[in-house]
Amino acid sequence: MASDERTAEILKGLHDSVVEYEEEKTVEIANAAVEEGVDAFEAIMGGLAKGMETVGDLYVRQEYFVPELLLCADALYAGLEVLKPHLKAESHAEPRKIILGVVEGDIHDIGKNLVKVMFDAAGWQVIDLGADVKIERFAEEQKKCGAQVVGLSALMTTSMLAIPRIIKTLRDADTNVRVLVGGAPLNPDIAASYGADGYADNAGEAVQQAVKLLDQA
Repeated sequence: MASDERTAEILKGLHDSVVEYEEEKTVEIANAAVEEGVDAFEAIMGGLAKGMETVGDLYVRQEYFVPELLLCADALYAGLEVLKPHLKAESHAEPRKIILGVVEGDIHDIGKNLVKVMFDAAGWQVIDLGADVKIERFAEEQKKCGAQVVGLSALMTTSMLAIPRIIKTLRDADTNVRVLVGGAPLNPDIAASYGADGYADNAGEAVQQAVKLLDQA
């Protein structure tokens, strides 16, 4: 079992190798985490996912661009491949599922893609509908797969107007579904006025909010 100091060193190594998009190094440190008894979930969330949060910040500050984001995601997924088989089985009666999509009229999907990476890292089953998703499709997919949470993203003030209509179609189909929204023009007050159950302003917070929504259900 790794000491606290060694665990912290491994978590920092995972974080840094994702940020520096060093895929081989990420795999090497992930293997060390397994061999030295670091909890796999802690390694994923405190190392890989934290690294991706930093990457998201670098993107927002325009220090990283799309090519770097993709390389960082490759490093994260390589580490996940090593760590996921060692996750302890959770006590959820059914897998946690989320549908993600950018609303109709909006093709900006970088934020949604970051959110997908974070939910993957947290062990959720993600149904990614992509960008410019027609209003009715969210409810259709939710009916098919029974996802407990639907995540809606909008980056433009014009496209965000589709959100309350999507939420209405979701509620009409399943009153228990939880809706989480995010994107540059949104804030908690707008999200609440649209009928959303939660709002997140970054990818890491999206996972926390989704877990909270299900815990409240």
